[in-house]
Amino acid sequence: MEYVTLNNGVKMPKLGYGVYQTPPAETERCVREAIEVGYRSIDTAQAYGNEEGVGNAVAKSGLSREEFFITTKVWISNAGYEKAKVSIDESLKKLQSDYIDLLLIHQPFGDYYGTYRAMEEAYRAGKVRAIGVSNFYPDRFLDIHHFSEIKPAVNQVETHVFQQQKVAKEYMKKNGTQIMSWGPFAEGKNDYFNNPVLKEIGAKYGKTVAQTALRFLLQSDVVIIPKSTHRERMEENFNLFDFTLSPEDMAKIEALDGGKSLFFSHYDPQTVEWFMTMA
Repeated sequence: MEYVTLNNGVKMPKLGYGVYQTPPAETERCVREAIEVGYRSIDTAQAYGNEEGVGNAVAKSGLSREEFFITTKVWISNAGYEKAKVSIDESLKKLQSDYIDLLLIHQPFGDYYGTYRAMEEAYRAGKVRAIGVSNFYPDRFLDIHHFSEIKPAVNQVETHVFQQQKVAKEYMKKNGTQIMSWGPFAEGKNDYFNNPVLKEIGAKYGKTVAQTALRFLLQSDVVIIPKSTHRERMEENFNLFDFTLSPEDMAKIEALDGGKSLFFSHYDPQTVEWFMTMA
């Protein structure tokens, strides 16, 4: 496994396993299989409703807690200092752990300044090893970075070959924040797995479209957490460290970037109204 060193010195695996949209009843089994494959970084969230499954799988793995890097996120309904403080302790109980490796604000809505203060407090108390944000566009990211005492270690945003976050990455790098991808396969949008450029490049290395796309992100200094409920896909997504894309191939994939979300925009009032229904 390869690692990145966050702005506070904590080491984080570059490749992890995500459980977004994994049914709570299946999460323990999926995470157990991911651990057997070799994953040690697991990404969950309060909103996913499956923190317990992650905690059960880690606790039953037979491995020490220190071998794992667990990420979770504070949801909109828990925004604000007091609610966030309570929710962090609830997440710790569900995860069956004394600490969370990385804690993020899930969305930039509600009193996320209060949420961040609760996270800073948890960090100082040793309940959290690193804190950061998720889905913070450059304007919101720069705002919270400027006014926070403990600077965000990570910003997890939609990042894949069709949305490479080139502008956002510039500001994160400038301010010492690691970019982390959600949706590295764009949920199959744009006929992702049949893209001719990815197919052609992958064939040169004896790799699949998925492996080629993930390798591109790794070489672009992006932390990734691909998700699959199928063990063979978990294994496929894990086998990324035995090849390196050439500069020419990297440039071809960089040209696929459309620079726009394939899912939603926080600048769209209708999208914001939709998020507010979950607050």
